[in-house]
Amino acid sequence: MAGRFEVLQDGTDYYFRLTAADGSLVAESPKFNHLKAVVDGINAVRENAATGIVVDHSSKSRTAA
Repeated sequence: MAGRFEVLQDGTDYYFRLTAADGSLVAESPKFNHLKAVVDGINAVRENAATGIVVDHSSKSRTAA
């Protein structure tokens, strides 16, 4: 099972959570004033996650096991 985006409302604000298949929280968005902005944010995460590269800014370099 794939992860999922959950759209939530807090008062008059909206936000989304990305959860993994096991239910653990992967990411939570900032709050938006409009539902359309939440949908746009979800679409942006989907597009960028599919094409994004990993940049390691940690102080120690790691090698693959």
